[in-house]
Amino acid sequence: MFNSLIPFSRSNNLDTIFSRFFDDSFNFPIIPTDMKVDIKDSETDYLVEAEIPGVNKEQIKVDYQNNYLTISVQNQNEINEEKENYIRRERSSRRMSRSFYIENINNDEIKASYENGILKVSLPKSKQVSTHKTIEIQ
Repeated sequence: MFNSLIPFSRSNNLDTIFSRFFDDSFNFPIIPTDMKVDIKDSETDYLVEAEIPGVNKEQIKVDYQNNYLTISVQNQNEINEEKENYIRRERSSRRMSRSFYIENINNDEIKASYENGILKVSLPKSKQVSTHKTIEIQ
């Protein structure tokens, strides 16, 4: 009954417009906006595994400071294409970051590797005695 009142009933309706707008026709690599992370605890270390597909390891930064492990990714792409009467320049920049509080880590032994879209960070536990102590009052 109300279908005749919809002004976009022709072939280029809103669905088509939105699908073209959000279509990944610029050939930029798709990078997720969130980072899925697993943290495994063993007797000797913590193992952090982060899914970061579609980037080079040079675009990933891993930092451990003040008991915080921070994984950040900066991805910038640019396409310059010139043909006959037109010039196409597309730019894309994406950034994501995750931080985790992990204490009692041996800073000198931290290791990281990146393969097949998975970043693995090994954080060996420190052999130091706990910095917390309850003192008995006599």
